[in-house]
Amino acid sequence: MKKVVKKTTTEKHVTEKTFEKAMVSIAKSFARTEDRFDRIEKNFDRVFGELKNIREDNHDFKNRMLVTEITTLKHDQKIENMLSRIEKLEAKIK
Repeated sequence: MKKVVKKTTTEKHVTEKTFEKAMVSIAKSFARTEDRFDRIEKNFDRVFGELKNIREDNHDFKNRMLVTEITTLKHDQKIENMLSRIEKLEAKIK
């Protein structure tokens, strides 16, 4: 005697109401995802804005330091010139 395996299949029919509920759920999910992306985009905009400000501040600082360094070098040269002139005058006096 052969054993006969009975296949029990339960077919599920999708009704229009069930389909509409599923679509509404999917639409809400997409809306939540879009809201999250909007928040992330706003945060990125803030972060990139801050990075831009930091970069500009750094650039301004470098420029100010360069001007200060040049001014310091010029003053140092003037001091050295004056010291050499003083040494020459002292040498003439002796």
